[in-house]
Amino acid sequence: MRDPRRYYLTTAIAYPNTMPGLHTLYEVIGADVIARWHRMLGDETWFLTGTDEHSVNIAQAAEQRGQDTKAFADEMVALFQSAEEALNIAPDRFIRTTDPDHRVASQEMVRRAYRNGDLYLGTYEGWYCPNEGFKAPSDLIEDAQGFHCPNHPTVELQWLTERNWFFRLSAYQERLERYYAEHPDWVQPEFRRNEMLGFIRGGLEDFSISRETFRWGIPFPVREDGSDALLPDGSPDPAAGTIYVWFDALVNYLTGVGFPADMATFEKWWPADLHVIGKDINRFHTIAWPAMLMSAGMPLPKLVWVHGFMHVQGEKMSKSRGNFFDPNDMVSALGSDGARYVTLREVAFDRDSDVSWDTFTRRYNADLANDFGNLVNRSVTMANRYLDGERPSPSRDGPLGAKWPEVLERYQARLEGLLLHDAMAVLWEFVGAANRYVDAEQPWTIAKQVKDGDKPAGERLGRVLGDLLEACRLIGLAAAPFLPATAPRVLAQLGYEYPYAAEGKGGPPLLEQLQWAAHSEEDGRLGSPEPLFPRLEADPA
Repeated sequence: MRDPRRYYLTTAIAYPNTMPGLHTLYEVIGADVIARWHRMLGDETWFLTGTDEHSVNIAQAAEQRGQDTKAFADEMVALFQSAEEALNIAPDRFIRTTDPDHRVASQEMVRRAYRNGDLYLGTYEGWYCPNEGFKAPSDLIEDAQGFHCPNHPTVELQWLTERNWFFRLSAYQERLERYYAEHPDWVQPEFRRNEMLGFIRGGLEDFSISRETFRWGIPFPVREDGSDALLPDGSPDPAAGTIYVWFDALVNYLTGVGFPADMATFEKWWPADLHVIGKDINRFHTIAWPAMLMSAGMPLPKLVWVHGFMHVQGEKMSKSRGNFFDPNDMVSALGSDGARYVTLREVAFDRDSDVSWDTFTRRYNADLANDFGNLVNRSVTMANRYLDGERPSPSRDGPLGAKWPEVLERYQARLEGLLLHDAMAVLWEFVGAANRYVDAEQPWTIAKQVKDGDKPAGERLGRVLGDLLEACRLIGLAAAPFLPATAPRVLAQLGYEYPYAAEGKGGPPLLEQLQWAAHSEEDGRLGSPEPLFPRLEADPA
């Protein structure tokens, strides 16, 4: 067993310029699984996600709709929160970069960089992607229609010339190379680390952290002469401009744990144990962000996990292309747990994956409806029928009990190694073993022997059904971070109280509960069998 500890994890924060797609929430579902796992282990856990609201594309979308920008952002953020609620995502804080405490934190980080000598004024001229910021020519793709951002090919680039504040990223090149050498595992998977290390070795350029004329953003806190950018009445001086969206966005990880107003809380939680991000923003999180933290005198996050993209027919899924899945439609068709499971089972958490509605529904029907749902249903049904609802104890020497410790060890290793798709594959191997055990032992045949007066068959029937029910208990509990709404229903059918709160808090340490025969001395009666995952017969559209 392990000692409880504190665990702080975050996701990237999304632009709420339109409704969220499943590909946007994919990493949030994964992070929610990781957070639930740690809560159930007994770790004091803080899970942060939210929205990044000061981008040009949000201001443009609001203008096109004739809305106030903040009112538009509020409307879009509500869609994100609603979709996350439908998917049973339970952050400890949903942060918005328009939150008042985030304004204070962002301005403090600017002031710290200025005091450290890492800011200077300069003029920038170049292509600007509203979704990502200024782009070097080498970072763009060119076709017959002109230049495009590779990550946002349908977003029109702007040619801008501005007087900005720049952050001296180039001054941190040697420190970053040294940090990568001394902490070889802090960016994972390894090939993502190597990509960034190669970029660093190619030479780092300073980057702009302010906008001169853009007004939708956090006011820049420093004037050109270094004085505080406040007017006599205490309001921000518009001439100082605004903080560039990416500098502002990265600071959310500090704001979310109290910086700078509550330093006791901040020092308890920082550094973050895990940032979960997409590959398109790796450079910001593993080059710019650590340099910003070094400048501010703060420790770096312990791990940045970089996942790939969700593809449809080989093409990156995106709202602008129209080839995305609506998470609310997924929940309507598959249920919250079904949508969570198929997303994380079909989309590898460490690389790009191609999906379709067919692959999702096949996975749902095969793994959830046919394998796990059927295992629980027939195990509970047979025990109710043949044992009059009494819950038998599992055996100490059966094949399922012998197999379980090795399954649990591999499952835990995959999950804590953030290979969520592999973790579920390991657990579902055990689901398959339990189903094969049913077919091999044929409890219905043993029950007939009991009815015919075979007394030894009665003991054997109890052992077989006891082992099957125990397998269902262990699978249900182990899968609870992935299937939080299903786990309590499984345990209720088995006649057990579910000891954890809706978000996974409270209750005994999960690893204690995941021992074979952990409750073998407890008498109990089974609940009524009920389908967990109704089979999906057709495309709901």
